[in-house]
Amino acid sequence: MTSAPVPGSPADCPAQRRSGGIRRSVGMKDVAALAGVSPKTVSNVINGVVPVATATRERVREAIRLLDYRPNTSARNLRRGRTGMVGLILPELDVPYFAELARCFLEAAEGRFTLLIEQTLGERAREEAVLDALGAQVVDGIVLSPLNLRASELAVRLRDMPVVLIGERPSEGLTDHVAVDNVRAARDAVEHLLGLGRRRVAAIGAQPDAGVGTPLLRLTGYREALRAAGLPEQPELECETPGYHRQDGASAMAALLDGGEPFDAVFCFNDALALGAQRVLHERGIRVPEDVAVVGFDDVDESRFSVPSLSSVSPDKDAIAREALSLLQRRIEDPAAPVREAVIGHRLRVRESTSGRTVRGGR
Repeated sequence: MTSAPVPGSPADCPAQRRSGGIRRSVGMKDVAALAGVSPKTVSNVINGVVPVATATRERVREAIRLLDYRPNTSARNLRRGRTGMVGLILPELDVPYFAELARCFLEAAEGRFTLLIEQTLGERAREEAVLDALGAQVVDGIVLSPLNLRASELAVRLRDMPVVLIGERPSEGLTDHVAVDNVRAARDAVEHLLGLGRRRVAAIGAQPDAGVGTPLLRLTGYREALRAAGLPEQPELECETPGYHRQDGASAMAALLDGGEPFDAVFCFNDALALGAQRVLHERGIRVPEDVAVVGFDDVDESRFSVPSLSSVSPDKDAIAREALSLLQRRIEDPAAPVREAVIGHRLRVRESTSGRTVRGGR
């Protein structure tokens, strides 16, 4: 005689439970029993608010997978008077960085939130319109990468809506904020070029009236690196762009080459600019990195497959998504919680555009 599998045991997996024709409902206690943890720990892993040790978190996730456990988020949200949906508002989804960041948010939100993703095209009117639409109690909270609206304006417009800002616009101490240290990251990129013996380093991506956003912060890091190396600022090599797309990088590189000012390296404020710049260098017969070394910013997937592959500053996009959603959930649970400013790490991925050789592993 075969005994029935014990709830929470490895034998009590989806295949065994379905073989009898009726799927037994699996609860959080079953997951906890299989993982050897408390139901509270399972809840912490699912909700992502309280940190859980990596080994424990993976054990719980494996138990969830084996038991095919699906949290009843609808019932939970109904009890709490919530929708279980949050808005993710990004400038441009066809920009590789934001497309990859959106994917990271989708992965981080799995089992916690349903995401409504909107884009603003970097236009103030669209930022306002999207916020008004989502702010009408359609979502429980919003993660926003603003290019125009200031935090003080957001505070007035959204009032009691939980909001987390991502990107370079300052939070003014009014809302939770997740960002990369763009000044330090840009300085690291330029110091890498200077460490190769390059002395005439161009910058592509400056913008007039950029306020305190990405262009100014990365330009500041570029200039700091020059000064730290005892080099004068080189305004003739600072090239403004109207946007951060490949064509903008190509046009900027053509203008630099046609301007006649010599340079032996270029720091581009994102990878799209760098890829456009590299294309023009190739068309003009200028070798990368032998004649001009190139560094980008964002470490998008495309940078690993360009020829030559692109050295790039790599912000931890997964960490940005995890931290932003954790802060948002914390804000939803406790609207009076202290405002937090989270700085996410970065690293420089050195590839062929500066090293002149293939980097093993491609990263």
